[in-house]
Amino acid sequence: MNLRSSWVAETGQTREDTRLTQTGVTTMTNPVQVRSGILPGSYGGQYRLSGFWTFGSAAMSATVSEGRAVIQGEISQGVYPVTLPASEVVTFTPGNAQYARVDLLVLRIHDKLYDGGTSTEATIEILEGMAAQDPQPPLVPPRCLPLYEVTVPAGASAGNGGIPWDRALKDLRTPVVALGGILPVEGASLPGAYPGQYQDAGGALQRWDGGAWVSYPSALGGIVPASASTTPASYTGQYRDSTGGQLQRWNGSAWAPAVPGPYFVDNGDFGDTPSTTYTSTLQGRTTNPLALSFTAPPSKAIAVAFGCKMRSQSPDHYAYMALRLTQGSTVVNDLDDDYATIAASQHLISVSTTRRLSGLTPGTTYTLTAFFRVIANNLSLRAGFDNTFIKVDPLP
Repeated sequence: MNLRSSWVAETGQTREDTRLTQTGVTTMTNPVQVRSGILPGSYGGQYRLSGFWTFGSAAMSATVSEGRAVIQGEISQGVYPVTLPASEVVTFTPGNAQYARVDLLVLRIHDKLYDGGTSTEATIEILEGMAAQDPQPPLVPPRCLPLYEVTVPAGASAGNGGIPWDRALKDLRTPVVALGGILPVEGASLPGAYPGQYQDAGGALQRWDGGAWVSYPSALGGIVPASASTTPASYTGQYRDSTGGQLQRWNGSAWAPAVPGPYFVDNGDFGDTPSTTYTSTLQGRTTNPLALSFTAPPSKAIAVAFGCKMRSQSPDHYAYMALRLTQGSTVVNDLDDDYATIAASQHLISVSTTRRLSGLTPGTTYTLTAFFRVIANNLSLRAGFDNTFIKVDPLP
């Protein structure tokens, strides 16, 4: 039987048995194997990951700080726990005379049962890369956990300044936590092992839903905070607080304002017309017509306000401003004198009105267009309009 156990058999427990049955410091990747990585934590709790932190301590040498890690072997080999109780110094060989190279600083398990070697030990090693015009790091051998890529410039040596440590180190460390623990993400975000697993993605708590990491607020149906506003939406109807401070709702293809509007348009140019039938064009204006598009709210109703400063050149003749509501090419609500703003004056006077429009289709785009006219007359009077505006407020 291939079933392994620890501390059951009176004799014959192997090192393989012990490694395969460890259930402590492990972040699972499948039912048997775990993720290789470093235990998080720092002195004073200021940093996520301090274990095996490396810094340049001499021209060609670096100091590797203390830490604990686990290294997964092949599926039948189990996981190897390692600990560095005190910092250690590693030294890099001088650079190639012509080209740079990229070395790998790694934690490595030598196990003669599997690698055909002569030793069984854990080591900190430098895997030296090939010097080239476009240098690449070396391949990672089995039972090996990369810590850093180190770029060694051409000609680097202790006698000419050595390795520029401030830009030579590329951190490859990734953390692991105990089974069921919340994983602090450093570096690449790897797939989860089971639905319900959690990770802290640097400001956003995420839950693995079986196929993707989902921000914790969205999993609860809550509002995704602005700090995680770049997180992809998970479902239609999800809400988020955008970086601009606007509450938004995912409509299935895009983030849209949760509460549309208000909508407003105006024109401050004076224009007039002698037309006795409604026209959307005012003479003297560079921009015609005055129109406003809006999205109908879930309530199906809006409050429309419109108006202007207007005159008719005569106290006995009237000027009219009215609105037409369309959806595409379809007229939904046509011009009506009963709902127009009306004034009869030889001087400009301010006139406005507000009305409710209901029965709209939620989510549909409508357009309101302003029309103008003067009452029929034989004096060639012109109706004048200035500071015209239209405003739409969605109703709850």
